[in-house]
Amino acid sequence: MASFHVPLKRMVDDSYDIQIGRNLFDDLVSDLKKGLTPGATRYALITDSNVEKFYANGLMTKLDEAGFRTDLFVMPAGETHKTRETKISLEDQMLEAGFGRDSAVIALGGGVVSDLGGYLAGTFGRGIPFINYSTTLLSAADASVGGKTAVDTPHATNLIGLFNQPAKVYIDIECWQTLPVREIRSGLAETVKHACLAEKEFFLWLEENITKICSGEEALLDDEACEHIAYKNCEIKYTVVKKDEKESNLRQVLNLGHTAGRAFETLCGYTYTHGECVAIGMVVQIEIALEKGLVTQEERDRTIALLQKCGLPVSVPSGTSLEDLVVKMRTDKKARSGKIRFVIQDGIGAMKSFEGGSYSLPLDEDYILSILKKMA
Repeated sequence: MASFHVPLKRMVDDSYDIQIGRNLFDDLVSDLKKGLTPGATRYALITDSNVEKFYANGLMTKLDEAGFRTDLFVMPAGETHKTRETKISLEDQMLEAGFGRDSAVIALGGGVVSDLGGYLAGTFGRGIPFINYSTTLLSAADASVGGKTAVDTPHATNLIGLFNQPAKVYIDIECWQTLPVREIRSGLAETVKHACLAEKEFFLWLEENITKICSGEEALLDDEACEHIAYKNCEIKYTVVKKDEKESNLRQVLNLGHTAGRAFETLCGYTYTHGECVAIGMVVQIEIALEKGLVTQEERDRTIALLQKCGLPVSVPSGTSLEDLVVKMRTDKKARSGKIRFVIQDGIGAMKSFEGGSYSLPLDEDYILSILKKMA
């Protein structure tokens, strides 16, 4: 018997910049001229049917005028289309159009587009560069840092994908002006989540200033407030990701509210937005935290009140099978050996670490069901 060792140790620098501002198409074109994506001679601009109507033609025109060879690929809008089938369709279109390894992807849109576009770029030609151009508050909060890319399946969300860091991220706050108020609220759910898990001072700021972003049925979108939450979302998420890029332990805290939230998102057939589902999941976990003595009644009430101030749901909708919701939680990425695991707040602005330093706690399904019944 013979053996041969293949040493492949390497150092990889996946650093990138996030630019926060307004009307950033010219900045993107300028960066491409300066070599943002070395070796790329052709660009696949991937967007969805909603964003196409507002922004795709404008960016295509600027890219064409600058001499960049660019093709537009449009996927149907909505989480229900963040699937393997959509990815295959886009890949086939790119192959038919002659795209190869000298290409790059520009993902123009929200979290669905950035998730799918980043995953596609990571596998096309065994990996080509990609750029995220974020047009939504939700993607600014949830998809701009971390490099998680994935698609959904009928069984669960985001279970098939890879870690793939972009060449650069652009957060265009001007694009928020064309969002329905429901989408603004959805992004605020992830914002509240970040404050709850990492920074009490930011939580206090949100309590005082959230109505500058959204109040009732109106999206106010105050300039300074929008820039502040965009920056704080990136800062807080980066603080976690830099310590645990591949989610071996600490990064699980970014899934606060997602164990129940993602389960409900799948169970309801995506009729609720991602942020609405996260808000419901946030309430489930804080009820667990209250029961376990990790938050006070006041902290529990203030967290729920802030979510309500954002116009988000704070209870599992009537008619939902609580038993089915618990079963769906088994597909959560944190589940191990068939055990559902929760990450849980430790007061406002911190997360609880458990035995062995783990940031997730296995919970009995009957216990989870009892919490849901109390909420109901």
